[in-house]
Amino acid sequence: MADIVPFSRAPRPARRPRPNDPEPLWRQLLGDQLRRRRHERDETLTETAEKAGVSPQYLSEVERGLKEPSSEMIAAISGALETSLIELTSAVADELRTETAPASALVSAGRAVFALAA
Repeated sequence: MADIVPFSRAPRPARRPRPNDPEPLWRQLLGDQLRRRRHERDETLTETAEKAGVSPQYLSEVERGLKEPSSEMIAAISGALETSLIELTSAVADELRTETAPASALVSAGRAVFALAA
């Protein structure tokens, strides 16, 4: 029989933002943070989803940044991962700070960046 070789769950390398890159979406950074925390606990999507009371498909879509979860869903998933909302929110905010170039750098480069929100 063949040996089973597990895949490593190394975090994705951080990429340096470029001045013209749009800001990452909150749901994408939230999903990355949830996936990271789930992997740190060596849990499968199914295990965490069951604890949170959501489907594995829904949790997968949240982790991939495809769904915009309600505050109740975020609370349920963070509870399943035994983390608090403040820890999760702070981690996402810290990641946003590191991935976003300061506005002064964009202006000093002679470029204007505009964002529209609906």
